[in-house]
Amino acid sequence: MTADAVQRVVIVGSGVAGLQTALVLRRLAPHCDVVLASKTALAESNTRYAQGGIAAVVPDPPGTRAAAHDSVADHIADTLAAGAGLADPEAVAVLCAEAARGIAALQAAGVVFDASPTDATVPARGREAAHSAARVLHLGGDASGAGLVAALTAAVRRDPRIEVLEDTLVTRVLLQDSAGHDDGAPPTRQGRRRASGVEVLHGGAARTLRADAVVLATGGAGQLFDSTTNPRIATGDGVALAWHAGAAVADLEFFQFHPTSLDVPGNPLISEAVRGEGAHLVDADGHRFMADYHPDGDLAPRDVVSRSIAQHLLHHPSGGRSGTPEGDCAREGRRRAGVYLDATGLGRAFLVRRFPTLTALTAQHGIDWSSTPVPVVPAAHYWMGGVRTDTSGRTSVPGLFAVGEVARTGVHGANRLASNSLLEGVVFGARCAAALAAGGGPAPSFDVEYLDLEAEETVTQSFTRGDLQAVMSDHAGVLRTGAGLELARKHLASYRPDTDPELANLLLCARLLVHAASRRTGSCGAHHRADQPDPAPQAPAPSRSYARATEGTRP
Repeated sequence: MTADAVQRVVIVGSGVAGLQTALVLRRLAPHCDVVLASKTALAESNTRYAQGGIAAVVPDPPGTRAAAHDSVADHIADTLAAGAGLADPEAVAVLCAEAARGIAALQAAGVVFDASPTDATVPARGREAAHSAARVLHLGGDASGAGLVAALTAAVRRDPRIEVLEDTLVTRVLLQDSAGHDDGAPPTRQGRRRASGVEVLHGGAARTLRADAVVLATGGAGQLFDSTTNPRIATGDGVALAWHAGAAVADLEFFQFHPTSLDVPGNPLISEAVRGEGAHLVDADGHRFMADYHPDGDLAPRDVVSRSIAQHLLHHPSGGRSGTPEGDCAREGRRRAGVYLDATGLGRAFLVRRFPTLTALTAQHGIDWSSTPVPVVPAAHYWMGGVRTDTSGRTSVPGLFAVGEVARTGVHGANRLASNSLLEGVVFGARCAAALAAGGGPAPSFDVEYLDLEAEETVTQSFTRGDLQAVMSDHAGVLRTGAGLELARKHLASYRPDTDPELANLLLCARLLVHAASRRTGSCGAHHRADQPDPAPQAPAPSRSYARATEGTRP
């Protein structure tokens, strides 16, 4: 791909990563046309539901009172520590070092961050779990994602050379051979084909969108599990598209469960920032149990907190309850009561000011969280693994890029540091745009294990989304065992691929996750094997990458 070849780019997904890529690309390459395909409304994405904010070390304006000490080096150290030995140092350095530039780009696009209550010239900074300093910038108190989406979608709609296609489901990445002929087959060892566009369903009709490059920015796959903070559209579409196109995927066993979703249907997120401000997790007797599991207590890394909740419920199924706290919400399915977030010590005035959205949310469910602890449950939140890329978003398929949650850059390792997700979309979206504006560049090569899932199929039964979620929640959730993963593998292999594209994508992603989890026999980060002893202090087994086995790639 030459510097003057990128005239038209299709971006799949409209979260912060896709929006940032589109806006920066248009600024750097004014000649380039962009098609932004959104599965539903432009503003609907995982980004919209983010509350805490964006982690970034941003210098204060000259002459302002110095804030608490922080540095890019400290942000890097915190990110690497959270990654449990598997985060890529180069990618982490890029993420943290380019954070301030990313924040400036957002502000130039119209994003206005909350100001410090003591000095309106500097941004307010919150602290979240596993951060050594207060460095999380936020919007609207606890409406950071919604604020970002509002500003960036407005900027996108103002650009006449960004074509927005809403209610558009991408069903396939188109590939061309070296002679420019269309070929639906994925790459083989004999030659890599390049992405040349996508096929979509738009308004129920099939349509082909030609492009010089395709960027996947489709978010995650929280709908693999029955408790998730993700919207219904988070069905792993990008991983499935990349897999069928022959791209490498990696770290698929690492799925982060947010420890505090409200334990009601839909599992709305309760931001980690609430604990950062001083709230505590308690059981039904009011015992602050996190100190029993980790020295950092309520501010331990997310995987630790979610696992501790699961273990506490396992050993104390009723939470030690002698009675149910006032305001307990109705349960559904297999979930058990027992864990609550106690923010009562923060006071009503502070909660209303700092967390207006959450105050309204809890009230909507009949809880005054200033006086009553709220029931919480770990919920599937963020997939650390995904389509393997370099630090400019390039996948192993020429012309195919991936940014945001769908990508596996290596910045998260086995466990994502809180509020690095929006930052990832901002930084790597901009880097992807810069690469495209410069002509795209060569696709990287990764060492992969070729995987033939079709050979394992024993198709005997139809299934629903609920069936798949039950299998994954029971056997591939916060706590896993080898026997449970094998049972999940057999169940999933027996499911008949569905004609519903979203359900088919979920099934593929479930099978990939279970396969990767089965191959990692030791616990690491968000992947916890309850049937294995606690991990030894030595380095974990390295990350594994997989690609679809095709003719010429099978062992």
